[in-house]
Amino acid sequence: MFKKGDIILILSIALIAAAGYISLKIHNTGGSHRIAVIIQNDSVIKRIDLDKVKRNEKIKIPGKYNETAFVEKGRIRFGHADCPDELCVKAGWLTHPGDMAVCIPNRAIIKIEGYANELDGVAY
Repeated sequence: MFKKGDIILILSIALIAAAGYISLKIHNTGGSHRIAVIIQNDSVIKRIDLDKVKRNEKIKIPGKYNETAFVEKGRIRFGHADCPDELCVKAGWLTHPGDMAVCIPNRAIIKIEGYANELDGVAY
C-alpha cells in the first residue's frame, strides 16, 4: 500500500509539524503587561497594573460629573457616570493594550498601555 519512501515522507512532515507546534508553545508564553491609566484634564490620576489587581476596586474620578471606574483583575471600565449620554459607560470592559474609553463632557480617559505576548496571526 505505502512504499518505504512514502512512510519516510509522512513521518518527516509529522515530525516537522510537531516541532513547530512545540516551538510555538514554548516561545509564546501568553503573558502580557497591562497598565490602566486614568486621566482627567490631561493629568494622570492613577496607574493600575491590571495583572496584579488582588481585589475589585471602585475609583472616583473628579470633575464636573460624578464618575466611577470599576477595576477587576485584568480589566477596567467606567462603571457609573452622570454625564448626559453615558457613552463612556457603554464602552464596557477594557482588557487589551490600546483599549480606551473617553468621557468628553468630564474630560476623563481610561486607557490600557502595555504589550501582549500573543501571536497576531499564523499562516499555514
